[in-house]
Amino acid sequence: MQPVYRRILLKLSGEALGGGTSGGSCIDQGFLAALCRKIARMTEMGVQVALVCGGGNIWRGRTVPGMQRTRADQAGMLATVINGLALQDELVRQGVQAELFTAFEMGPVARRYTRADALAVLERGGVAILSAGTGHPYFTTDSAAALRAAELEVDAILMAKTIDGVYTADPKKDKTAAFLPEITCSEALYRRLGVMDATAMALCMDNHITIRVFAMDPLDNLLKVVCGQSVGSIVTG
Repeated sequence: MQPVYRRILLKLSGEALGGGTSGGSCIDQGFLAALCRKIARMTEMGVQVALVCGGGNIWRGRTVPGMQRTRADQAGMLATVINGLALQDELVRQGVQAELFTAFEMGPVARRYTRADALAVLERGGVAILSAGTGHPYFTTDSAAALRAAELEVDAILMAKTIDGVYTADPKKDKTAAFLPEITCSEALYRRLGVMDATAMALCMDNHITIRVFAMDPLDNLLKVVCGQSVGSIVTG
């Protein structure tokens, strides 16, 4: 298989790292190792990989309704750093150069994100893990993914989800929901299809960023998507 994308941003949910289960460890080590093997394979194929992961397996501000929103969002940003450390550790174990960047200073924990430094990692074949969201409250990791994708001029955002693409409604709740193999950002935003949040979708639309939405399971889908196979849905900018 030959990749059709030179540089991608992979957006993962924090829940994915938890293995989709509640209780026990917040990170499923078996899943983490399998995921990182696929990411390592992408780099071997010459694909430059930037990575943004949510923190929902560790922290969700809405589960503490009495907490002030800014502090709750800051806690969420820290959760993404924890996930980033786990991803970095496993990638390094597998022989991949991986750098963890944060949106704000964290001293010895990770490097402060700059576009130039992240690009340097990508261009020498490493993985740039971009944590702590945008560094500001009220912005989701979807928005951070869209922002970093624009800054790093990626060819596509890969959205790995629990469902196999974009539908007219939530297929888990509505059996009449229809699969949409291709749709534009503007239409997805207008119809509120939940591909990403509104801020992220607007960023992708304004910067003409392609989004590939597909099922995380099986993990081989990652390689199929970067090689241009017809997996999931394509959202065009």
